[in-house]
Amino acid sequence: MSNQTNFLLLLDEQESVQKRTFTKWINTHLAKRNPPMLVNDLFEDIKDGVMLIALLEVLSGQKLPCEQGRQLKRIHWVANIGTALKFLEGRRSVYRGSPIKLVNINSTDIADGRPSIVLGLVWTIILYFQIEELTSNLPQLQPLSSSASSVESVVSSETASPPSKRKVVTKVQGSARKALLKWLQYTAAKQTGIEIKDFGQSWRSGVAFHSVIHAIRPDLVDMEKVRGRSNRENLEEAFTIAEAELGIPRLLDPEDVDVEKPDEKSIMTYVAQFLKYYPDPHHTVTDVPENDVSFSYNWDNCKSVKEDRLVLRDLKVWADQFERDIARAQVAETSLQEKYQSFKHFRVQYEVKRKQFELATQSVRKDGKLSLDQAVVKQAWERVSSRMLDWHIHLDKSLPAPLGTIGAWLYRAESALREEVTVQQAHEETANTIHRKLEQHKVDVIKCFRIHRT
Repeated sequence: MSNQTNFLLLLDEQESVQKRTFTKWINTHLAKRNPPMLVNDLFEDIKDGVMLIALLEVLSGQKLPCEQGRQLKRIHWVANIGTALKFLEGRRSVYRGSPIKLVNINSTDIADGRPSIVLGLVWTIILYFQIEELTSNLPQLQPLSSSASSVESVVSSETASPPSKRKVVTKVQGSARKALLKWLQYTAAKQTGIEIKDFGQSWRSGVAFHSVIHAIRPDLVDMEKVRGRSNRENLEEAFTIAEAELGIPRLLDPEDVDVEKPDEKSIMTYVAQFLKYYPDPHHTVTDVPENDVSFSYNWDNCKSVKEDRLVLRDLKVWADQFERDIARAQVAETSLQEKYQSFKHFRVQYEVKRKQFELATQSVRKDGKLSLDQAVVKQAWERVSSRMLDWHIHLDKSLPAPLGTIGAWLYRAESALREEVTVQQAHEETANTIHRKLEQHKVDVIKCFRIHRT
């Protein structure tokens, strides 16, 4: 068998593994939708763009325009896919803030169901929405972020591959990949004494998967027994334990990994899920004082801390992306009416999340202080709130006279109401301060009334 034939067989094998893994990953997210959706054949089901848009809506929490119906024509398919691609290109890398670039990934190729292009697009989504966001939230790995976006997809036509095998590769994906690998080496590999050098052969025996589980729940794994079993036995048990005990979706099967050249993208997709369950080195149950009798060290408490951190991490990711989306919407070249409609859309999402942020940032400690994670989330929410307020003020001031003047007055009135009055040592001085503010507020009310009369 020639080298060229072997190469093509390897590509087919990797394509099949990626298709299965990516389909399972998509379905875990579409299951959260109401009503849920299910991808059966990735290359066929993605053609009309409906499921692609649904996936992006679940991942981003935003509503996107979508042509739907049983009688959709190709022109509608292309339009839907175009909407999805435009949305993706409007997002920014968590690492640098640079836009996602989709080069040579176009609507017609997706509508045709071209395997390599479809897989390349889905990989870009996974890399951005899962791997980048999760690795960027690792405090000890922040310095690893590179100056280039790790989500910059390009299509290369390799001389060794025929046109039908044109594939999407990722340019400068080093930052996210490197951060994930460093995390694995720093935690799982270091604790169990094994070597993880890559996302390929290092995982074939199944020992690496067990070491990751061991880093999160040492009670679930006996590393001595693991080292004495076959590859398939280790892989099967690792995937089963991770799903049953940690709730990590089973995206891989033993036969996907126990091969000559395991697919790196599929393994990265699966392994990145464990990041959600690993405790923050800056905020773990070991930070609790020994004399704090209100906290007993057991798995239930440990699990609760991890669940709380997961919620806080998700809120932080949402707030950061929401702030970037607001900034982009503010500078969009649209009419004032369209800007107001866009603001209303963001305001709805903002209000839906408000209660969740308020509950998550309530102190549960005896001293009333927030944890580090809570403080970070609170700051992120305050930035979002400030952005929303500034946007609203700018829109009101942009209204034609006299509405613009009234909008400016409302801004000053709201600012005065929000401003805290510091209680002075001398009560007379405090009273004078309040009196001056009330008088200024009265003057503004009279001005507004006169504008309204005219």
